[in-house]
Amino acid sequence: MNFPSKLIENAVEELAKLPGVGKKTALRLVLHLLKAETEDTKQLSEALVRMRTNIRYCKTCHNISDMEVCSICTNPLRDRTLLCVVSDMRDVIAIENTSQYKGVYHVLGGVISPLEGIGPSDLHIQSLVERLPTSGVKEIILALSPTMEGDTTAFYLTRKLKDFPARISSIARGVPVGGELEYTDEITLGRSIIDRTAYSQS
Repeated sequence: MNFPSKLIENAVEELAKLPGVGKKTALRLVLHLLKAETEDTKQLSEALVRMRTNIRYCKTCHNISDMEVCSICTNPLRDRTLLCVVSDMRDVIAIENTSQYKGVYHVLGGVISPLEGIGPSDLHIQSLVERLPTSGVKEIILALSPTMEGDTTAFYLTRKLKDFPARISSIARGVPVGGELEYTDEITLGRSIIDRTAYSQS
């Protein structure tokens, strides 16, 4: 791809490093920023720099935060008897967007993956163990992706937390709403049969 300016080429190269952004998309974004008001572009760049330099991680749950302790952990309306364990902050955002969960979280910072060299010591598992005795938690919900790595992490956590007096559950897995059975993979369909629930007309 030929560029009329080295400055544009450098900007395209940097934007193209983002996941899901190819060079054509990056060029479109760069040209859009070039046409935009200078102040708008400055605000974007300043917001990115502030985000990267000032973002913090909650000392309690390890979620992204503007403060030492995040807004979820400090919210007095959250149910502290429920603790949802997730792999990263994107899962927190996804669950919060459902408006169905009112408990608190613990962000592991990934999942156990021997192929990628990620072991239990690389995750926030020890801080989870240390936080539980004084937390008042009665149920620990393992909300990990249904992958080999997610299942390995869930198995490790259940072994690690087996002596803690709280119920350990996991999010339901099954056929998505609006999905066709014939297009559902065998593992998902099998799990939905095993984890079937009572039929409700509501």
